[in-house]
Amino acid sequence: MSGQFEASIEIDRPVEQVFAYLADGRNDPDFSPRVQQITKTPDGPTALGTVFRSTVKDAGMKTAREFRIVGFDPPNLIRWTEQSRNLVTAEGGYDFEPLPGGRTRVRIFNTLDGHGLGKLLVGIAASAARKDAPDFGRRIKAAAEASLTR
Repeated sequence: MSGQFEASIEIDRPVEQVFAYLADGRNDPDFSPRVQQITKTPDGPTALGTVFRSTVKDAGMKTAREFRIVGFDPPNLIRWTEQSRNLVTAEGGYDFEPLPGGRTRVRIFNTLDGHGLGKLLVGIAASAARKDAPDFGRRIKAAAEASLTR
């Protein structure tokens, strides 16, 4: 069983800046309170094959997560897939669209998959993610706009 969520936001910054900000997954704690810490391998700019390892807290439980960048087309799209073996895993991405006035539309989406007992939990996790999606988008917008100058 799997579940999906998505959100679209408009950020008052140019697409190249928004892409660079979101491509660096080390910025995730700026807008995702569940991310406790995150590292990137290898050093240098994010590219195909870059791996982000994080510790996240969901429903009071800490888990280790590992995501690999599997699609990377600046400044249009980023795709990732989870490599870790958790009860619920995700794959997803960002789509970027330049807008007039130096603004950017970003669509974020994730598909959650359950494994083992996670097959019983994925529906609950997907429902919670769908409920939070608009707020998640607003947190991304606020963090990006606060971090990026015009």
